[in-house]
Amino acid sequence: MKRELKKIASVQMGYFFRSRIEARGSGAVAVIQMKDLTDDNRVDCSGLTQVDMESLKAHHIVRPGDLFFRSRGLTATSAILTDDPGVAVVSAPLLRIRVDEQVVLPEYLNWFISQVSAQSYLASRAIGTAQKMISKEALENLEVFIPSIERQRAITELAALADEEQRLLNRLAIKRRQYTSTILMRLAQGEQNR
Repeated sequence: MKRELKKIASVQMGYFFRSRIEARGSGAVAVIQMKDLTDDNRVDCSGLTQVDMESLKAHHIVRPGDLFFRSRGLTATSAILTDDPGVAVVSAPLLRIRVDEQVVLPEYLNWFISQVSAQSYLASRAIGTAQKMISKEALENLEVFIPSIERQRAITELAALADEEQRLLNRLAIKRRQYTSTILMRLAQGEQNR
């Protein structure tokens, strides 16, 4: 089954701060910004900026399972919030996606947005030349393939295993290069010691 994103999730623009976000050590509200989204499409909560906010409404507060879409820049992917950051908001230009978990798992949607079909659609809707931007409406109109919850779970588990395998292979390749380099250097130095 295929459904538009707006029928299975709500999409909300991140909180617009009128000035630069200034950290306050004792601030009561954490702010998720573009810099907090990792390359593996997760939110890193370890260095969130803390601020004081007076006009915070309940619908601005994020929660685990929310996705944050990069609406500007080179990559048009999302990141999932798996940790509980406490009272936190997401800043614009990020878009917050909150799914109907009866229909789609957040992990599945996060995976789906990174796939070729979704990326092709998003690239075709990007506006701007130097700074690409994808509108909220374009994201909401993204058609998502929705298998059963069980199959979504299986897909995300398999995708996580494939990602872990790739990370391990990359680490192995680095170690192999270092080992080979060390052996070759010993061989080179051995010639000079004669």
